[in-house]
Amino acid sequence: MVDYHASNSQASSGGPAIYMDPREQENDWDRDLLLDPAWEKQQRKTFTAWCNSHLRKAGTQIENIEEDFRDGLKLMLLLEVISGERLPKPERGKMRVHKINNVNKALDYIAGKGVKLVSIGAEETSAKEGLLLWCQRKTAPYKNVNVQNFHISWKDGLAFNALIHRHRPELIDYDKLRKDDPLTNLNNAFEVAEKYLDIPKMMDAEDIVNTARPDEKAIMTYVSSFYHAFSGAQKAETAANRICKVLAVNQENEHLMEDYEKLASDLLDWIRRTIPWLENRAPEKTMAEMQQKLEDFRGYRRVHKPPKVQEKCQLEINFNTLQTKLRLSNRPAFMPSEGRMVSDINGSWHNLEGAEKGYEEWMLNEIRRLERLDHLAEKFRQKATIHESWTDGKEAMLTQKDYETASLSEVKALLRKHEAFESDLAAHQDRVEQIAAIAQELNELDYYDSPSVNARCQKICEQWDALGSLTQSRRESLERTEKQLESIDELYLEYAKRAAPFNNWMEGAMEDLQDMFIVHNIEEIQGLITAHEQFKSTLPEANKEREAIQAIQAEVQKIAQYNGIKLSGGNPYTTITPKTIDNKWDKVEQLVPQRDKALQEELAKQQSNDHLRRKFATQANIVGPWIQTKMEEIGRISIEMNGTLEDQLVNLREYEQSIIEYKPNIDQLEGDHQLIQEALIFDNKYTAYTMEHLRVGWEQLLTTIARTINEIENQILTRDAKGISQEQLHEYRTSFNHFDKKRTGQMDMDNYRALLVATGNSLGDAEFARIMGIVDPNNSGVVTFQAFIDFMSRETTDTDTADQVIASFKILAADKNFIMAEELRRELPPDQAEYCIARMAPYSGPDAKPGALDYMSFSTALYGESDL
Repeated sequence: MVDYHASNSQASSGGPAIYMDPREQENDWDRDLLLDPAWEKQQRKTFTAWCNSHLRKAGTQIENIEEDFRDGLKLMLLLEVISGERLPKPERGKMRVHKINNVNKALDYIAGKGVKLVSIGAEETSAKEGLLLWCQRKTAPYKNVNVQNFHISWKDGLAFNALIHRHRPELIDYDKLRKDDPLTNLNNAFEVAEKYLDIPKMMDAEDIVNTARPDEKAIMTYVSSFYHAFSGAQKAETAANRICKVLAVNQENEHLMEDYEKLASDLLDWIRRTIPWLENRAPEKTMAEMQQKLEDFRGYRRVHKPPKVQEKCQLEINFNTLQTKLRLSNRPAFMPSEGRMVSDINGSWHNLEGAEKGYEEWMLNEIRRLERLDHLAEKFRQKATIHESWTDGKEAMLTQKDYETASLSEVKALLRKHEAFESDLAAHQDRVEQIAAIAQELNELDYYDSPSVNARCQKICEQWDALGSLTQSRRESLERTEKQLESIDELYLEYAKRAAPFNNWMEGAMEDLQDMFIVHNIEEIQGLITAHEQFKSTLPEANKEREAIQAIQAEVQKIAQYNGIKLSGGNPYTTITPKTIDNKWDKVEQLVPQRDKALQEELAKQQSNDHLRRKFATQANIVGPWIQTKMEEIGRISIEMNGTLEDQLVNLREYEQSIIEYKPNIDQLEGDHQLIQEALIFDNKYTAYTMEHLRVGWEQLLTTIARTINEIENQILTRDAKGISQEQLHEYRTSFNHFDKKRTGQMDMDNYRALLVATGNSLGDAEFARIMGIVDPNNSGVVTFQAFIDFMSRETTDTDTADQVIASFKILAADKNFIMAEELRRELPPDQAEYCIARMAPYSGPDAKPGALDYMSFSTALYGESDL
């Protein structure tokens, strides 16, 4: 070994410089220091200060490290303070043997802890390296600091200041420190440490600055005091971090709960507001008003309901995700407010859809009723107008006394004329009965203008009764004078008898040809066309009768002309003239092609309607089975195990996108359905699918794929949070599928019990009841796959517990059984500190102080083990 001083002398005197291994140089420095009185003084000073930093916790100190430890009493006390343990009871005698025994007790305790008192072994080296590494990590971000050892690296004082600033930045203004002012730097660090960190000053700044190589052990001892001072802060920081993490989970869960409650409340309020509107069956008076109701309903279906369908689906997804997060964080299951459970929302939604269906059916029936009413009302007006026109002047005719001054021949003529009127009156009986029947039907269908219809019908019936009575009265009067009346023109009479029925037939034909009709399908209009063709086939025979009647009139003219008789007036037996018959016949011939046209137009309309039916049916017969197939495919996907969960999620989202891209087909059907409704088409024999059925199926399809994606997302959450492997998930899925007999993704209690037994769970009734309370908190009677894997992961993996949170609060509270508000505000972020303060109950233990808070009940409440 080359002497260090010798080598330096040679170098300074111009001799050859000899290289020295740094490790050998370190050993030489240590040997030199052992012979240095200043070093010995520094050692005593440092370790005396270090001992006093611990002894003052016990209310004592030492002045001379060699003398004050000689009897072993303060040495044993120092070890108790450092270790936190009780040593054997010391001997209080003054004899040398008593002192030796006390020192031996201290040395035996040290040896019992595996500490070697001689040499520098591997353990001490490891401790030194660990402390050095801690210093390097803590000071790494600071400029001008490069800790490589426990001597030179600390001379400028910046490393000490950096350690303090790293942990207590408010105590040091690091940017104002200068590397070329070590004394100021060291004094600043030592004074701050003593004043604010309770670290006694173990060295003077001059001891470090004025030494080429500061004492390593003294520096290590001093730095270790910083380490222990900050390790407590680190422990508190770790505890605070755990609490923050737990509180963050709770705050997020509470936020999700509030979101669920608000969304559920809003959705239920919307349903409660909407159902009375859908249950309002107040009929409208006119077709236009009813059509507006139908248009409003279409707007509701097209604009207002779809966002609510999405909200309902999202609400269920949010609920499932929240329950998964609560289970993963070992929190109690979320129980929504009364009436806001998912089942409550589903029940209200079911009532909404029932009200929808009933409302739509009611509107369509009401439209049919109004259409029928309008048709009947018009028919009533038409027939009433014809009848009222016929009865005009009849009462005056029947009440005249013309027979009192008439000749015999005139009376006979009057009698025959009255017989012809009676024939005409009987022919009109059917029309009166039709008018009354129509009025009765309008009443039964609750026609809005029924009072005026009834009044008009009543007037017609009363007039008809009066005519009947007057007719009988006039006949009796005429028969009383019949014997006085003889002659009558038989030809006129024959004309009148044949002309009246034919005239009535023509009036009836004109009425039928002008009669309104209402049909809903091709078969009905074809029936009307067939009836019209049959009517047209009777026209040739009717024309022959017309010609025969005209021939009678011609014969009258011929006889009168032949016998030179001057005819006065017209036919005494009837007012129906040949011109009247010809005019009406011409009218019939005009109405026939008009009726042809109307029927053909209605036939075209019904053919168009049939086209709409076929168009809708063709698409519906594709969309309906497509929806059913997709529902079945989703059911298979949800129980199959192809690839990782991420693979399944990607595939499901692609599958969802393909479903969403099918939406134009649904929109097309909605458009076709609107055309059908606008055309007042009420049936479709070409398909079993209704738009309502398809809408419900489409909404269920979107909800099911979204729910399936959410289940996979929750499984990923569970897997990642609980550390479940893909192989474990595969095993869980295989076991679940085996007992999922119906392939529905859920199973009843008996199959679930069998599944638990198959997966190694020994079950009694009490244990099974406990498990069912976990996996089926709502008592639905079924268990889903998500609930099963949540239970399996909960039973096999570790989570944060209330005890861990209590232990963390105990650290922040400095081992007290309570914590103060100022301690929470000092250790936790503001929002989380206030969160705790607002929810912690006052502490009522015997050691309570004013304002003390009970962190234990608060911690257990976080995990559902007590109430806040």
